[in-house]
Amino acid sequence: MSNRNVITLVVLALIAVEGNALYCYRCNSNSPGCGTPLNWLWYWGETCPEYDDKCVKIIERKGAETILTRECLSSVRGFRTDIPADKYEGCRPAAKDVRLGHYVNNSITQLDIHRDYYDEVTWCFCYFDHRCNGAAGLTISVSLLALIYFARGLI
Repeated sequence: MSNRNVITLVVLALIAVEGNALYCYRCNSNSPGCGTPLNWLWYWGETCPEYDDKCVKIIERKGAETILTRECLSSVRGFRTDIPADKYEGCRPAAKDVRLGHYVNNSITQLDIHRDYYDEVTWCFCYFDHRCNGAAGLTISVSLLALIYFARGLI
């Protein structure tokens, strides 16, 4: 095996390790293929805008109706006030904002200004799983490819 091949494999491994973009599914269950189960052929995942982002799945239930929202945390942080304080890996109930809609005098009852339409809202955070990761799967693939290549040269 030549030195050129070894250098090429080392450079590929270093490039794969440096990938720090977080890929998350970004869709709503009202869209086809985004419900349960998720059709990953339609939604391959997109990169999140911030470097320290987390993937979230918001599960909103009202009776038999369930709405799933898959998104990056930084994308929903601007308009959702019910984000739990604990954002570690796992699922938690939504936070209750008692001041939300407090100073609004609105006679239209269909507007959900207090965000109390849903009986149960659950937030699930992930940043270690598949499609919630920092491109670590590519590093394993390049390392495995290098191992196979070196083993083939030894045989």
